[in-house]
Amino acid sequence: MAGEQGHVDVDLDNDIDKVVDEELAAKEAIAGGDGSGSKRKPKKVHRQSSKENVVASGFIHGPRSWKNSRRSRNGYGRGLPKKGGAGGKGVWGAPGSELLETYEDVNDPNFDNENLSNGDIELKAIGKLGIYNTFTQILVECVGSYFVIVIVPDVSHEEIKKKVDPIILEYFENGDTHEASIAIAEAVPKQYRDVLVEQVIEVSMDHKPSHREMTSVLISDLFGHVITETDITKAFQSLLANLSDLILDIPDAPTFLGNFIARAIADDCIPPKFITITKEKSDNEVFQEALSRADTLLSMKHGLVRLHNVWGVGGALRPVKALTRQMNLTLQEYISSRDIEEASRCLRNLEVPHFHHELVYEAIVMALEANNVQVEEALCNLLKAFDAAVFVTPEQMERGFLRVFDDLPDIQMDVPLAYIILDRFVDRCHKEGFVTDRISEKMPNRGRKRFVSEGDQQFIKNHKAS
Repeated sequence: MAGEQGHVDVDLDNDIDKVVDEELAAKEAIAGGDGSGSKRKPKKVHRQSSKENVVASGFIHGPRSWKNSRRSRNGYGRGLPKKGGAGGKGVWGAPGSELLETYEDVNDPNFDNENLSNGDIELKAIGKLGIYNTFTQILVECVGSYFVIVIVPDVSHEEIKKKVDPIILEYFENGDTHEASIAIAEAVPKQYRDVLVEQVIEVSMDHKPSHREMTSVLISDLFGHVITETDITKAFQSLLANLSDLILDIPDAPTFLGNFIARAIADDCIPPKFITITKEKSDNEVFQEALSRADTLLSMKHGLVRLHNVWGVGGALRPVKALTRQMNLTLQEYISSRDIEEASRCLRNLEVPHFHHELVYEAIVMALEANNVQVEEALCNLLKAFDAAVFVTPEQMERGFLRVFDDLPDIQMDVPLAYIILDRFVDRCHKEGFVTDRISEKMPNRGRKRFVSEGDQQFIKNHKAS
């Protein structure tokens, strides 16, 4: 076997030498021919024998067809491709090799020119909070035994407010603080949570008292999970500083802001010393008015308990008895002052347009119990004003009158002249034009009950017997 192997190597080497000699002779004939046409004798090229080559380098020369072969050329390979398939032109590389790369190609379409490792960004460490640069903010948070680097994009306050407004309006519709907290945590970075609190309070000032109550509840529920005491403090300080601008659009802004501050203190979101410390920062009149309002609410008897209803409880959250009592007080105050605007404001603050028929019912009953022409005229003017402003809809008005018609037998037990007074009041309202003919036609008439004496009763029995 050894002899055969040596014989093959010698033949292979001789074939290669012949090919090389022929090529050299052809090139010499073309390049060095003279005018006589004689050929120059080719120069002898000394080549190393194959055996010496194998012994010296362990490399076996092969034919030219082996040039592009991917097999190992040392004679000891298993026939596998070189470098595990990662070598050669146009090859993607070994699977998973992209994860081991520690550099980025500038000509790569996916190259990030804002990468922190390319030397174009200068980082500055600020205490233990994080690292900041001109493009992004990097926060270092400790999670368990690991440090997590969170890159937060730098956004303006206007962009934050645009993100917050839809969340606030949706919360005013459904009242779900849990859903609002999830949306806020995803949309607003931690370093901008004070802008969030400021925007929530500012938006609620343009809405109803029930929405301001919902805002106070939201701040209380988010405290300790999504927002911190520092965020709430910064928000109130910013609102106090901009109070002169807010009062142009919201005249009651100092009162509202004072209520928010007092409520936040009652909910243990900010300390009571906030009022004392903040009062020393400005001598502005509206600035001091808001803080004085908060201080007054906290100083009254059982102030912390009463502050839970500082915005009132409107809508469906308030019991029916409480709404009825509030409407009755509104009517009594109107009879004393005859101020229709104040009565409208009080009724509007209750936020129960579906329950306005109760106001109509209470007004008619109050007119029956008073049995006074001046009171009947005042209540008629009030209902007429509510109907003209469509503050009380025709359906609610009709429903209130029909309820009185149904309960009139019971009302007569307390007011014997109820039928007479009601007929007079309905006629007055019909002349004013806000009571329709349909209501007037349904006005009950008192039937005359004839009491039969014993003599008449005996006469009737005898008449029937005959």
